Amino acid sequence: MTTLLYLHGYNSSSQSKKALQTKHWIASNAPYVDFICPDLPPFADCAMKLLNTIVEARSSRPLGLIGSSMGGFFATCLIEKYDLRGVLFNPAVSPARGLESWLGVNENYITGDQWTLRSQDIKEFNKIDPPKIRRQGNYLVFVKTGDEVLDYQDAETRYTGNKIVVEQGGDHSFKDYDQKLSDIFRFLFTINSTN
Repeated sequence: MTTLLYLHGYNSSSQSKKALQTKHWIASNAPYVDFICPDLPPFADCAMKLLNTIVEARSSRPLGLIGSSMGGFFATCLIEKYDLRGVLFNPAVSPARGLESWLGVNENYITGDQWTLRSQDIKEFNKIDPPKIRRQGNYLVFVKTGDEVLDYQDAETRYTGNKIVVEQGGDHSFKDYDQKLSDIFRFLFTINSTN
């Protein structure tokens, strides 16, 4: 069975708007696809341990990734490690650089759960950050120039050599995400579809 793994943004959850849009689109348009969207912890080592387990349990079947914001960073780590294909939306590039503003107690945007980020937690992100993108052609990257959280030009530089779609205006939430789902699916599964 084909698997689609959706990775939500930082301090979000599997109940985010884009995650739910993806889940509903898959149910209506590709019900043979196993949709997985785990609730990612805000700590790099814990998140990667969970994601490695998910990917390795499905190593014998096609698996595609969608990553939004910090989910794009984690997707990049998985793509580089396992030679997967992924579609990224406003991906976080080397996110340890901007996590200082999260130090201390935080509350999840969707669940309301509280958690604390320490300086040693930020170092975990540095340790897993791929030094270079080696899997050329494995990425489709969408960025908005109006992203108020991340600099879209960081992603342009980071993913050079891959297909990058730069859209004018917009914002970090990527409000027209649902209009991209057919293109996402084609990119991820046209080559190795098992339907």
